Amino acid sequence: MDIINAYEETGSLRAAAALCGTTHKTVKRVLERRAAGQRPGRRRAPRPGLADPFTDLIYRKVKATDGRITAKRLLPLARAAGYAGSPRTFRRAVAAQKVLWRKHRRVFRPWVPEPGQHLLIDYGTITSGPNAGLKIFTAVLAWSRWRFVRFCRDESLETTLRLLAECFEAAGGVPAVVLADRMGCLKGGVVANVVVPTAAYVRFATHYGFRPDFCEAADPESKGAVEALVRYAKSDLVVPADDFAGDLAAANAAAIAWCAQVNAAVHSEIAAIPDERLAVERDVLRALPSLRATMRLGVARKVDKLSTVRIGSARYSVPHMLRGQLVDVTTADDRVQVWHQGELVAEHRLVPPGSSSIVDEHYDRPKQAPVRAVRPRTKVEQQFLALGEDAVAFLRAAAAAGTPRLPAHLAAITALRDAHGHEALAAALRRAVQFRRFTADDVRSILAAGPAAPTPTPAGSVLDLTVPAVPTRTLADYSVELLREVA
Repeated sequence: MDIINAYEETGSLRAAAALCGTTHKTVKRVLERRAAGQRPGRRRAPRPGLADPFTDLIYRKVKATDGRITAKRLLPLARAAGYAGSPRTFRRAVAAQKVLWRKHRRVFRPWVPEPGQHLLIDYGTITSGPNAGLKIFTAVLAWSRWRFVRFCRDESLETTLRLLAECFEAAGGVPAVVLADRMGCLKGGVVANVVVPTAAYVRFATHYGFRPDFCEAADPESKGAVEALVRYAKSDLVVPADDFAGDLAAANAAAIAWCAQVNAAVHSEIAAIPDERLAVERDVLRALPSLRATMRLGVARKVDKLSTVRIGSARYSVPHMLRGQLVDVTTADDRVQVWHQGELVAEHRLVPPGSSSIVDEHYDRPKQAPVRAVRPRTKVEQQFLALGEDAVAFLRAAAAAGTPRLPAHLAAITALRDAHGHEALAAALRRAVQFRRFTADDVRSILAAGPAAPTPTPAGSVLDLTVPAVPTRTLADYSVELLREVA
């Protein structure tokens, strides 16, 4: 409706101004121009402001910061983008965008949880410090605010379900709904924004009797309680506890102690102690099953001919009876576990890539050093090695010492057997190895010495003799001054 028609309908300057979105003074000026016979001019289009090209930039920043960013903080970014106006004009543009954002902002209402209904779970990652790389698994019962925190190396399905089962056992019951983020390990797919859980997660939920649920994508407000727990655990547990520095066992021990401490203190939101509220909530939690859920663990690996399996570019031994069979390999904390037909057959400590973890009990014989077999090829070698183990030891020692013209020496030593006999020559070879003499002349000299050659023996024990006590004098008794006095 234009100004003139609005005034004709209402008969009031202010009423017409309210209908047209202007002021009563403007209505009066239009009516005066009409009475004077002047043609009402078209309303002039407003000129674009200096901050109008940066409206999208301002709105994005206001939305990303939940309306908390200030014009002073945003002005350098706008200057870099090409804004050339005054700070006052920019402040007005930011204020206008904040007003527009508040009109479109999501309206929240408080969530009133019920006892025994919801358990919220989430993961956090430590990105800096000596504990960088560790994952934090957090869970909180929505009604009692009872908190559960553990550390792990990965966010795999087996790790998540194992920690979730441990959480149920620590709480003493199972809630009706487990609300999780859209974790890749639990999510099988998304159809029309509806999350399809994996089959293993559905079997796990059926075994424990809860309903799996997932949050909206990129919506931390729907699980703010567990988001706050992740932030709280990082600041209050991880930062002061530098002593475990990557040791998962020490980290989980610290997490258990920390959970016992915070669950025994008064929670600021509910003004109650979570452990006491859990004792009340446990009456409405669903009962734990008698056994943990059985499922396929880890990844399938075939045991090779070395009775080992490879996982994470490292090699781990398996009982040799399982060679050629399929086993399941999984990681739990800092341990690698190998399962076969539901039975734990091997467990190793995690080793770096390229390393091996071998257990002697997995093999049918103890560990032995590699031995190169002695295989005589010529007639001289066969005759020499016929002297027995002493000849084999002599040959290995002489070869290790780099004895030149060794085949000729072996032939000459073999010829000495006819003159001195087998036993005497074998004894001479033992003595030659002992004194590291590997030529035929050395062996011939030993045989010539015969029984007259001394036989060295190792040193015996220390003699324990009782020495009689004698009077002793100090060095001061031999000083020059004292000797002069005596003289």
